[in-house]
Amino acid sequence: MAQQPEPSDWWRDAAIYQVYPRSFADGGGDGTGDLAGVRSRLPYLAELGVQAVWFNPWYPSPMADGGYDVADYRDVDPAFGTLAEAEKLIAEGLELGLRTIVDIVPNHVSDAHPWFRAALAAAPGSPERDLFHFRPGRGALGELPPNDWKSEFGGCPWTRTVNADGSPGEWYLHLFAVQQPDLNWAHPQVRSEHESILRFWFDRGAAGVRIDSAGLLAKDPALPDFEPGRDPHPFVDRDELHGIYRSWRAIADSYAEPRVLIGEIWVSDTERFARYLRPDELHTAFNFDFLARPWEPFQLRASIDATLAAHAPVGAPATWVLCNHDVTRTVTRYGRADTRFDFAAKAFGTPTDLPLGRRRARAAALLSLALPGSVYLYQGEELGLPEVEDLPPERLQDPMHLRSGGTDPGRDGCRVPLPWSGSEPPYGFAPAGVEPWLPQPAGWGALTVEAQSGDPDSMLELYRSALRIRRSAVAGEFAWLPSGREVLAFRRAGGFSCLVNLGGEPVALPPHGAVLLASGPPAGGLLPPDTAVWLQDS
Repeated sequence: MAQQPEPSDWWRDAAIYQVYPRSFADGGGDGTGDLAGVRSRLPYLAELGVQAVWFNPWYPSPMADGGYDVADYRDVDPAFGTLAEAEKLIAEGLELGLRTIVDIVPNHVSDAHPWFRAALAAAPGSPERDLFHFRPGRGALGELPPNDWKSEFGGCPWTRTVNADGSPGEWYLHLFAVQQPDLNWAHPQVRSEHESILRFWFDRGAAGVRIDSAGLLAKDPALPDFEPGRDPHPFVDRDELHGIYRSWRAIADSYAEPRVLIGEIWVSDTERFARYLRPDELHTAFNFDFLARPWEPFQLRASIDATLAAHAPVGAPATWVLCNHDVTRTVTRYGRADTRFDFAAKAFGTPTDLPLGRRRARAAALLSLALPGSVYLYQGEELGLPEVEDLPPERLQDPMHLRSGGTDPGRDGCRVPLPWSGSEPPYGFAPAGVEPWLPQPAGWGALTVEAQSGDPDSMLELYRSALRIRRSAVAGEFAWLPSGREVLAFRRAGGFSCLVNLGGEPVALPPHGAVLLASGPPAGGLLPPDTAVWLQDS
């Protein structure tokens, strides 16, 4: 029977599942995940217990950066399906109680986008080039980049063009890959185009948008050299951004069921972070501070306190996430000596204790799902998938790896296609005998959905139980409980409490009525190390 969507403020405490379309399920039989595959697995997501699904970009793209180089914001890449199929997916999801969140990439477009092709064909100073950041180079012959900025992917963020007569031309800015030219958000046409794109997807039933690189759109018009400590930053967290998002919020609020704006914002200053969440701007933003912290009680408690304190004045819900398509998978990260996440710290050959990482990941799941606010679950986290760190070098596609000269492992290891069934690749991701776009490990048979379903000790059943209990018993005010230095203990309204033992010795459980759920079995009234438990008062 079809489920009824929840109230319009559903996003305040929702569990949202992230789908990386290339790697979720292959319905077309070509080794690449697609919308047909997602549609066939919607019942799985409904059974898991999430309320919404966020899709990484499915737009037409040359795939220089996994689809974040968008050539057309109003269509679907043929590798994934059709626009009509996306509309069916949105509608079918709603029938199962699943809302759809689409990814919007406003900072840049693909170099195959019609706007950029027209800009390259036009002369310096033309209106077509005003939509981007074209500049003459420095040096006697313009042979040097216009400034000293660094790309988010490493290296120089400027590429020099070639004039029609073959001579060297202007340079264009790309904070990411060379195939991703940055848009000029000071231009009214850029703003109006993206407002139209929002309406396009909202009109098709999308419940909201996740905004990629939301803190980078606005640039200092002078494009000055970077000076450490300079305020404001020339291209991060500039005040001009807030006017953009106010206009987007007005559009989102104009629908009978208001649409939701979710920002990807890497801002360390909690006060400035909260500015994006004022009542007339974004609804929520990703909490990367929590994701980046090590498995250490003081660090995690400090992150929780800072997060809740930052959100309280603006009345916005916090968000909690352990992993996504850009970071090392939780099971692997928590099995290392350095359990924090830092792009700069990623390296090949880092020793990992996967059994330890799995215990901690199970405990971290219960911790994040018990906190107030919304929670994001990256596909495969519910299966306990580890990072795949032995992909053949010739199969790696991530520009972070390529632009580092091969020293950075990149992000392909967390993007390996999901295992659904069977004992050998492609594990039901694609038809038997079809090679997935990234190879799957030979030892994933025990991690498939089929193998874990019905096993009470599996990661999948832990998530299913936690998400079910979360909807019925985890709500209301949050308050810390007295505990030892190595324990995080807190209560929510209704007599629900959560304890997480991050120390090396078992700790005694407090008086309680029932154990609702545990990431590992308590023994003799003691909670083992790296274990979490949900308790209900008598």
